[in-house]
Amino acid sequence: MLEKNQFVTAEITDITLDGNGVCKVDGMAVFVPDTAIGDVAEIKIVKVLKNYAYGIISRISEPSPDRIKSDCPVYRQCGGCTFRHINYESECRIKANIVENAFRRIGGLNPEFEKFISADKINGYRNKAQYPITSVNGKAVCGFYAERSHRVIPVTNCILQPEVFSQILETVLEYINSKKLSVYSEETNTGIMRHIYIRKGTYSNQIMLCLVVRKDVSRQLMTLCRIISEKFPDVKSIVMNINPDRTNIILGKKCITLYGSNTISDTMCGNKIEISPLSFYQVNTVQAEKIYRKALEFADPTSESVIADLYCGAGTIGLSMAENAKKIIGIEVVTEAVENARHNAIHNNITNAEFYCGDAGKIFRKLGLSPNIIVIDPPRKGCEYSTVKTIAESSPRKIVMISCNPATAARDAKLFSELGYKTEKVCGADLFPRTRHVECVVCIQKK
Repeated sequence: MLEKNQFVTAEITDITLDGNGVCKVDGMAVFVPDTAIGDVAEIKIVKVLKNYAYGIISRISEPSPDRIKSDCPVYRQCGGCTFRHINYESECRIKANIVENAFRRIGGLNPEFEKFISADKINGYRNKAQYPITSVNGKAVCGFYAERSHRVIPVTNCILQPEVFSQILETVLEYINSKKLSVYSEETNTGIMRHIYIRKGTYSNQIMLCLVVRKDVSRQLMTLCRIISEKFPDVKSIVMNINPDRTNIILGKKCITLYGSNTISDTMCGNKIEISPLSFYQVNTVQAEKIYRKALEFADPTSESVIADLYCGAGTIGLSMAENAKKIIGIEVVTEAVENARHNAIHNNITNAEFYCGDAGKIFRKLGLSPNIIVIDPPRKGCEYSTVKTIAESSPRKIVMISCNPATAARDAKLFSELGYKTEKVCGADLFPRTRHVECVVCIQKK
């Protein structure tokens, strides 16, 4: 039996999605962070439970060929990136295996697994970032929350963000400190400046700067707007978002445009998309386009196909399929997202798309839909069973699922298999390189 503070030597044979290496010692699984498959290491046991244990590296005697030197000085403290210590090819293998294992072990399914969709760009790919502001020694700084905490790790030059984000952050922080604008405190619900939130169009290069504040400080921010607009000509919108609540939700409901337009625009799958501070838009545009193309391939619509797009968000998936189908019907619970979807359809002269606001299952039943194809992009928790049942009862010939959680996707695919459907194909995809997140696209066919 393993004991706390015991030292053991073992080879890492697997890695979990959380980035913990796995080895076996006396038949017990030991999870070790910051390791790579193939590492042979001396490990100090730090916690022993009934069926498994946790350890930390004491010394690596034989490094894995997958191991690389991290290019980020704070990735261990920040926790945003999980795989910066291994090469990207190894990361993709791990993520592909996680998708396959989920469908085989959780779903009890054996579909065809297509080639994993890797990313061409693994740094600077994010089109959106939200930075909490805190005070350190009386000075405003920003960064990211350490994992499982609200302790801010100061950083302005995250490798996952475009370089211009760092330049904008430094300009905003310099202004906050020079004007002595107070920084928000979660403990006391006092102070003004809460978050700096930046969005960028991947193809348009248009930038939106959103300053999240506890109360209206428009007058104090007007000089900052002039500085930003002169220094960064790609900034087309500066918005003040007011969030007076004592909450860990970043954005409040009220937005005031201080400079430029209320929105910025970008292109997704050939369609022009308007982006507001509150609208959902995939964070990695190029990878999202690859995923949507795979979804279109799996859906294989004809000119007579009626496609229902559930959890449709701003309508980007359905609109990307519109020219291949007779009709698109989108359903989404977030009012702002439905408004965005309708506007996006109008802006792109798409006349065969309709969007409804409400719970996917309830609206689906109310409309009495009988679509040929249903596309679902559920939240991480997956679909409600009532929604799965409603979808199956409407008897589409095909269901295409885009999921950010292979475990719940496999669970839902298993439910569909019990209701007359077969999971034909699954394709894993990397939307967030260097992080623990992995997506999958699932093709489910009526038996």
